[in-house]
Amino acid sequence: MKSKPQEKTKKAPCRPTQGHWHEMNRKQRRETMRRIQSDDLSLEVVHPDAAGIDIGNESHYAAVPPTRDTESVRRFGCTTAELKAMAGWLKQCGIRTVAMQSTGVYWIAVYDILEQAGLEVYLVNARETKNLPGRKSDVQESQWLMKLHTYGLLRNSFRPSQEIRTMRTYWRQRNDLVRAAGRHIQRIQKALTQMNLQLANVLSDLSGVTGQAIIKAILAGERDPHKLAAFRNWRVKATQEQLARSLEGNWQEDLLLVLKQEQDGYEFCQQQMAECDRRLKQYLQQREDRSQGASLPEEKRKERLKKKKGNAPQFDLPTELFRMTGTELTQIDGIDVMTATTILSEAGWDMSKWQTEHHFVSWLRLCPDNKVSGDKIIGKGRLPTNNRITNTLKMAASSLRTSNTYVGAQFRRLRTKLGAPVAIKAMAAKLARLVYRMLRYGMQYVDQGAKFYEAQHRNLQIAHLKWKAAKLGFRITQLAA
Repeated sequence: MKSKPQEKTKKAPCRPTQGHWHEMNRKQRRETMRRIQSDDLSLEVVHPDAAGIDIGNESHYAAVPPTRDTESVRRFGCTTAELKAMAGWLKQCGIRTVAMQSTGVYWIAVYDILEQAGLEVYLVNARETKNLPGRKSDVQESQWLMKLHTYGLLRNSFRPSQEIRTMRTYWRQRNDLVRAAGRHIQRIQKALTQMNLQLANVLSDLSGVTGQAIIKAILAGERDPHKLAAFRNWRVKATQEQLARSLEGNWQEDLLLVLKQEQDGYEFCQQQMAECDRRLKQYLQQREDRSQGASLPEEKRKERLKKKKGNAPQFDLPTELFRMTGTELTQIDGIDVMTATTILSEAGWDMSKWQTEHHFVSWLRLCPDNKVSGDKIIGKGRLPTNNRITNTLKMAASSLRTSNTYVGAQFRRLRTKLGAPVAIKAMAAKLARLVYRMLRYGMQYVDQGAKFYEAQHRNLQIAHLKWKAAKLGFRITQLAA
């Protein structure tokens, strides 16, 4: 009689030790890591009805829990019909929330359609998930996103409402046109210099009244330098004779063609900017009035009144912003109407999206990136960002160098103590906090002046020196005793 075969004991899941790990080949290591990822770690399920989508250019892979469908991962195309079919399939599987990475601009159409279908969409920064091992395909990527989202390990990115996104589109397009117009002016100056027309040496701006009049006369066929110099505006510091000498050049047909095409491109950009201004004005006038009948505070600062408008919109933008938000952000020193429009078009006026002002500064990547271990700072990293609000606030902070205001005096002290880069970042964070308080709590900004800050700082230094002197005298007394 044959003996009964011994029952096979169920082995516990193998956890790779250090020696074990080095004895494995690449395939065994990959399989071990996938098995570890598939193990139930007894994490708390935060989103039981979660799905993950791997975003691509031509197709998207959507993953749902295996218990919701026999085919838990499906591939969908990028057309509108297929995206709607994906939303319908997710709702059929009982999915309520979806996580996907912010891949280029391919996620925008998916986000909008899923949001319209009533699903909660988490837009995840790929930097927070891309370094995890064991995901070598689009299918595994979507499954991993689904698993992380189920356990609440993903953070949702901020995306403004459609009302703000429309304003942002107009403002970004306008800024792109301003940069394009600037590039045309640079190429105009290059063509003139190649013909030895030193117009840039006597005019500070070729896009001004005198520069544009002379360029149009040249393109119309005028070559006499004295007749060209007669277009001089009274505000130009150079004399008409100096202007005429700079307009004696070597006329070349090929460079005149370049000059004509670049001038046409510049004028076209100006027309497009005017169209953006018209659309933006019309859109802002249709927004809800949050000023409660209050009028825009009168601007009394001389430096603001004398400042050139440059590429500012050709309508009363400060009044429209004040009516829309009920707050005048330009009262903060260093923030002009262009900076305020950038802030409102990117983040909106509802600061309740961020719990505190520190969360807002952290979102702008203006906070320190200290690496802490054992309650000690062991290193300081950098937080790179392309956030438009961050960049414009840094430019606003840089303009405080010569400002005779409270924040200007504070910036100069920080620059002397910490250096320009650190001081600019610190003052940009301060400006961000002021913006947050004004939009969130309706705080009114009142400048107390540079002298008040310097006196306050001097009193703090005196108090600190007195404390050090008292401490030193106490030690001397103890030693003498």
